[in-house]
Amino acid sequence: MIDLYFWPTPNGHKVTMCLEETGLSYRLVPIDIDNGEQFGPEFLAISPNNRIPAIVDPDPPWGGSPASIFESGAILLHLAEKTGMFLPDDPALRMEALQWVFWQVGGLGPMAGQAHHFRHYAKEGIPYAIERYTREVGRLYGVLNRRLSGRQFIAGEYSIADMASFPWINRHAKQGQDLAAFPDLAGWFERVMKRPATVTAYRKGEDVGSARRLRMKQAVADRDGLSPEPWIAQSTVAAAAPLLGAHGNSINRVR
Repeated sequence: MIDLYFWPTPNGHKVTMCLEETGLSYRLVPIDIDNGEQFGPEFLAISPNNRIPAIVDPDPPWGGSPASIFESGAILLHLAEKTGMFLPDDPALRMEALQWVFWQVGGLGPMAGQAHHFRHYAKEGIPYAIERYTREVGRLYGVLNRRLSGRQFIAGEYSIADMASFPWINRHAKQGQDLAAFPDLAGWFERVMKRPATVTAYRKGEDVGSARRLRMKQAVADRDGLSPEPWIAQSTVAAAAPLLGAHGNSINRVR
């Protein structure tokens, strides 16, 4: 079973989408980046850049010891090669798909991340930064919109190229983008969003965040000798109980 060190971010969702599509057995290991868990020594041993996602594959294709792999693009490529799925065998088509994976990890992801930061999280508004990154993300949306003209997916059949880009396009509103301005991109977005594996991947990802928040509130209530009310409604605790143990692929918290 693959361990996926995860938090529900666009880069994390890429990998859950791929794991769900391939049908590989996996376990989510939450790394709460809001509380700095990515900087712990245990995670550093797996991900040298202190960033999620990362995986530990106990049965890598080349054999030998379990393999730790970091960087979302590298993980997607590993999973595609391990399963022989979602990456063409034909060398020319394979290169076509890989170009778009690298386009995402080198352009769309970093620029959209900067747009998120300066539009929503920076301590002070910096008009130049907001305008610069919002405009550049719009340009990149235009690139992908043109690519998808007359195509169902980015590189022929559905592939890791689509899985790489979808989670970032999913946050289009936070990036100041209106999909109505990119009709071919909007059509692709709807097709990917409706895939059963996408739906399941996002549900499991959001379950991780919800379970973590419930645990934090319960821990504070226990520490202070308080009833969960008003920290956590009793009905909410009962409804969330399955998330705190086994839920599809088990959710285990690590520090």
